[in-house]
Amino acid sequence: MDAQVNQANRIGVLEELLNERYSVRAFLPKEVDRASIEHVLTTAQRTASWCNSQPWQVIIASGEAKERFRQLIYKEASGGLGDDYDFTPPREYVGVYLERRRESGFQLYNTLGIARGDKAAYAKQALENYNFFGAPHVAIIHTHEPLGIYGAIDCGAYVSNFMLAAQALGLGTIPQAALARHSGLIRRHFNLPDDRRVVCGISFGYADAAHKVNSYRTSRASVADTVTFVEK
Repeated sequence: MDAQVNQANRIGVLEELLNERYSVRAFLPKEVDRASIEHVLTTAQRTASWCNSQPWQVIIASGEAKERFRQLIYKEASGGLGDDYDFTPPREYVGVYLERRRESGFQLYNTLGIARGDKAAYAKQALENYNFFGAPHVAIIHTHEPLGIYGAIDCGAYVSNFMLAAQALGLGTIPQAALARHSGLIRRHFNLPDDRRVVCGISFGYADAAHKVNSYRTSRASVADTVTFVEK
């Protein structure tokens, strides 16, 4: 009986973290102390990976370094430059995937009071990715080119665990594929070798709970919508 209670408590903690976590789009300027950042990193390092390759490498820019990077990537993005993903982005969203994408987008725009069809306002909001939504820290996740797509998949698992560890410490996060759209700039700016491939960024810090953009939550499909049980 005690074992069952313990198991319920353990999965309850995970459920709580998953239910609490959301993509933060407004951060407080308060920096996170190094010990807390290293705690997140140490926890995320336990992520499972193919043959224990642990292909993720992480750059964390803070302070003046973050600001220099922000200015460079914002300038490139706002000038319409970049668009050099290392991994091919989705070709298109169709069916239920398009419906979910639209639902999420319209929730964001409605929360911010952006009128449907206001493409200029859409673009302005999208550019906030390159201001890191005001976060004091940004992490860049990159992997080794010879590992191919499975190196990127392992990095995706790392990103998820990074965010859950951050949530457990009271921090907010947002994973950003938008930053990977400027992989060439990232490699040049951080002096990465040519065989490194940028997966995504994670802006993180303390969420501005009072900002309206952080008030909405996306929905989730049911198990029945996503799982097929085969028993015979």
